[in-house]
Amino acid sequence: MNTSPSPALCQQERNRALLADSLYMRREVVSSIPPLQLDVEQISRLSDNDIVLFEALQIEAARLAIEAVASLAKINEVDHMGGALDLIPPLLMTLALVNRAERDFTIENAHTSIGYYAALATLGFLDRQRVIDTFRRGLDCPGHVAWLPGGTQLNGGRLGVMIAAAAGQALGKRAAYGADAWVICHCGDAGWLAGHALNGFHAARTLKAPVTFIMHRNGIQLSGTTQQIAGTDPRPVIEALGIQILETPSLYDTAGLWQALREARALARDGLPALIYPVGRHDVPLADIGERFGISTDLAGFAARHGVALDTPVWLPGCLMSYRDVPSMLECLFLVNGLPGGKAHHDGHMKGRDLDALLANPMLQLSPAHQQALARWHDLPPVSITTRARPAPGAENLVIPAESLAKAEAALPAPGGKWISPRAGVAVAYELVARTHPESMFVIDCDLAPSTKVDLALKALDSDHQFQLSIEEQIATFLANGLAMSTPDPKLVVFATFGAFFEGIAREGFEMWRYQRNLTGANEGLNVTFHLSHVGSCTGRDHFSGWSLDWINLALGYLPYLDRFYAPADARAALVAICDLASRYGAHIVGIPRDNLPVLADPVTKKPFWNADSPWTDVTRLRTRSGAKKALLAFGATAFVAAEASDQLSAAGLPVDAWVVNGLPLDDGRLDALFQQYPRGLVTIEDGLIGTPATGIRGFAGLVRGAAQGRQIPLAHLGITDPRIAPSDGHLELWQYFGIDAPTAVAAVKSLE
Repeated sequence: MNTSPSPALCQQERNRALLADSLYMRREVVSSIPPLQLDVEQISRLSDNDIVLFEALQIEAARLAIEAVASLAKINEVDHMGGALDLIPPLLMTLALVNRAERDFTIENAHTSIGYYAALATLGFLDRQRVIDTFRRGLDCPGHVAWLPGGTQLNGGRLGVMIAAAAGQALGKRAAYGADAWVICHCGDAGWLAGHALNGFHAARTLKAPVTFIMHRNGIQLSGTTQQIAGTDPRPVIEALGIQILETPSLYDTAGLWQALREARALARDGLPALIYPVGRHDVPLADIGERFGISTDLAGFAARHGVALDTPVWLPGCLMSYRDVPSMLECLFLVNGLPGGKAHHDGHMKGRDLDALLANPMLQLSPAHQQALARWHDLPPVSITTRARPAPGAENLVIPAESLAKAEAALPAPGGKWISPRAGVAVAYELVARTHPESMFVIDCDLAPSTKVDLALKALDSDHQFQLSIEEQIATFLANGLAMSTPDPKLVVFATFGAFFEGIAREGFEMWRYQRNLTGANEGLNVTFHLSHVGSCTGRDHFSGWSLDWINLALGYLPYLDRFYAPADARAALVAICDLASRYGAHIVGIPRDNLPVLADPVTKKPFWNADSPWTDVTRLRTRSGAKKALLAFGATAFVAAEASDQLSAAGLPVDAWVVNGLPLDDGRLDALFQQYPRGLVTIEDGLIGTPATGIRGFAGLVRGAAQGRQIPLAHLGITDPRIAPSDGHLELWQYFGIDAPTAVAAVKSLE
């Protein structure tokens, strides 16, 4: 007998150990820090003391970032230090402006993470030595920007995605705080060209999001300079999308950046998103740059080694990669100007370098004025800032009162009448939530509301709770994610689209769930509902382009991040599912067929299986047969097929139960109980791609087959095995073509041995 712990138990034990080693992964973290809160609307100009303090903080943060990357180099690893160093000056100012309520921030170029951690540590949110010792090691300070005390909730990952997410966050704050809402989004000068980033800029302007983007225009990306790779000036493109361009000389000019932020804040109050763009200075002699930064000796030596005259005119970028790391900064400066000796420092570069010598360079030294400013700041009475985790998945969210459910019951179709699309229940359900919680529901539509049936809900919501994005499904998912992060209050954020668009266009927004770590350390999705209409082949006549055959497989892939994945079998079950997901905090997917299905009822009592006030359950028994040792297990819309097959088998003297799976995950022990109850076999039925033994069994069939591994229980699976050739026809005809029908189910049951 094998008594060793299961892989799952071992993983949980490792999870507990990782959390125990963390200083910051807690439900709540209280930080006691020196105050640094500036009112950009009231302070017209920064004082000399403020400017000196910011410079001192920049130096402290840069030194910390360099030490952290040097520590990483000791284990033969590197990181993106160059861009991280140029993030520090504008990020420190940002941290002095936000209050994590109506004013917040995020970072799109998330590989700059060590600059982010160093800034937070310099302000007192993080332990300095902890950052040095654990950067890119362990849970606290991962390689990309992650949520930590005092930081951004939106963990960064793929370039470009935070543009739309920041807009969504700003829109959610506008609904909660009105004109006081503001989000600052730091972004790189390469990711902006991604299609979803451009769509995000467009959405920000169209929806009048109070968001300000700060572009770190250092001219360098992974494979070379931005001029070499794209050669496109971002300003006319982004401006054409409706974003106001605010030019400023540089992001390291504290006084100049402050003025740009003041202008941006005024625009945001009027719902006008803006991009702060550091233009730099052109035709600047190299010698002047040396004098400006106090590095004349270093620059002269570097130029001489590469045969470059000190009177050579160059572009001094308004955002300098490797800022304050003088040797690397000069290599980056020469690179963007096409001079000999130029070298990019997109990745870390502390291997083989003398840390003490680097820290001794002129741009990393604190002057007496800097030291005095820091001392005065540290002597100020500390302030307490609490960072709280998001609610746990399944926590109470938007509950529908019993009296409201009773009223909704009258609007639901009765069994025994005409077949009707489950979308009818969708329309009733979302309108019910919208009228019950109008201040807490948000709907994003991409010109599909009449088809996805969120149109009645839209009529019940104010304009700042509904967003029309036309044909921009991909960034709609990002916008939804940002909305979920706008406030910690219970809310329902719904993005409704077609299942086919989920598979092909909108999936990136789901991918964002994979790296949205909570303060607890867990990646548990976001408080967002992605509503997938027209799932499966139940859109028959649309043919290949309109089918969503992989919807179950893809949803299963996100199951670790989901609270629940719903697949209602009829219109009444759809209302129950939506009321349930509204009542539970967390990430949800709901899949709704387009075409007409029967309203299911108990064959004895004639009462519907689901009423408006019914609690949601993972499975529902459709048919109960005395002595049944076999069962049909249908997923969602195929429930009536299982019921019909059970009826036919019963008429032939074969007792076979029928169940419908209403969603996933199944309750603990559910499949084990079914395997024990039906030792002679189970037949699964679903409208989705299940593959073959040769290609691999997937979908719900794959889940059941995997759970049955090692058991002596016969299984058969109905679903789509080969979707490459099929007619354009009605859904019932198409299901018959694919073998998703009662006669095939009867034959499958009989085949079980």
